[in-house]
Amino acid sequence: MSQDLLYERLAERMRRQIQRGVLRAGERLPSLRRLGRDQRISLATAVEAYQQLEREGLIEARPRSGYYVRAASAPVPRAGRMRHLARAPMPVRNPALLGVLDVQARHDLVPLHSASPAMSLLPNAALAASVTRALRRDPDTALNYAPPQGLRPLRELIAQRYGQCGVELDPDEIVITAGAMEAISLTLRSLTRPGDIVILETPTYHGLLQAVAAHGLRVLEIPNRPGVGIDPAHARELLERHAVRAALLIPNFNNPLGSLTSEAAKRELVAACAAHGTIVIEDDLYGELAYSGQRPSPMRRYDDGEHVVVCGSYSKMLSPGLRVGWMTGGRRTAELLRTKSFSTVATAALPQMALIDYLARHDMERGLRRLRRALADNAQAYRQAVLEHWPDGTCVAEPAGGLTLWVELPERVEGQALFEAALAAGIGILPGHLFSNRGDYRHHVRLSCGYPLDARMSAAMRSLGEMAKRLSRRP
Repeated sequence: MSQDLLYERLAERMRRQIQRGVLRAGERLPSLRRLGRDQRISLATAVEAYQQLEREGLIEARPRSGYYVRAASAPVPRAGRMRHLARAPMPVRNPALLGVLDVQARHDLVPLHSASPAMSLLPNAALAASVTRALRRDPDTALNYAPPQGLRPLRELIAQRYGQCGVELDPDEIVITAGAMEAISLTLRSLTRPGDIVILETPTYHGLLQAVAAHGLRVLEIPNRPGVGIDPAHARELLERHAVRAALLIPNFNNPLGSLTSEAAKRELVAACAAHGTIVIEDDLYGELAYSGQRPSPMRRYDDGEHVVVCGSYSKMLSPGLRVGWMTGGRRTAELLRTKSFSTVATAALPQMALIDYLARHDMERGLRRLRRALADNAQAYRQAVLEHWPDGTCVAEPAGGLTLWVELPERVEGQALFEAALAAGIGILPGHLFSNRGDYRHHVRLSCGYPLDARMSAAMRSLGEMAKRLSRRP
């Protein structure tokens, strides 16, 4: 039998197994060598079979990990369904934003509303040991005020990490904060004034909308497209028409879409903002959570420190509870540091010392590889669950990284109605209109994919599907 026929027959057999659910979404496939040994075929034949299935979108290769079954193909939320974007800046006026914290504070819900990784995916025991060592080693420093800018060894570690993805930072331009949201809020407070115009993506993280509202800013929105990212052409158009003070953007794995803006588009966005004197405030919270394993560049890579402030945190990759983040001020560091000093004086020393101890003892990249693989598996499993249990006409974005899944419901199903039905059943999700300044995306919901799809989560996904089907049948 010819080699061509062998690989075609093997690919067809595996194709049927995937279609019938024998091989399930997120499942790791045998290595090429094992496949060749088990099937008594050459390594070249095994490679051809996997490459054929990869071209068909049925499996995917992950760096240093192997081949995995992908979720069945599903239509993604279509950008064309978005209402025409406003050409004039407007204040944040979505009243539903005020109720978000009530849901997020509840711990009795199935946590499909929480854009955080499951605690089981994070190095809790190792971090707890680092906290204990830091406190025992130097209790006076651990329990005293830290310098307002943060401990220098931690700033050096942050600068080294950015250096690995092509961004040269001086530790002296990094200011430690209590998480990324404090960094973003302090940057807005320092660099804008009430009434200034800022550009945000749509959809975007509801917390950014709340921060902008708190500072009395006006908003212009630019599209972030599923699978594409931020549209630089639309940004250029708005920059030419309006005096925009800042652009608050999430180019790496936007929350809620999980989309990745290309390096060319990032470069174009930075250049356009620089040409108009607009400051880019980059929320880089999810940059380390690339499902491919390849960490994308922050926008600061395409700037000299004049126009881009990067805000980040350890919350999504190591510990949400330690509340340690940062902002990279470039030539605005002194201004940002003054704002930090007048606001919270300093970030607690003990969490900083614990992170310094942890990073000295552990390979963070190794832990990130495990976390990325788990999140990639989760995202595929949740997409598959939507396809299996939710009503026909449901569209699902395919995130490239991050912790969230963006779902467009059939036209007859309102995201708010599904949110309320889920809440009554003890399931947390978020309705799509929270992710728009104007309350758009009324037929969308955002799910978390930070938790493994265990029995509890599977039951919740089936229940959500049944709720959505009932809502679609209502007169």
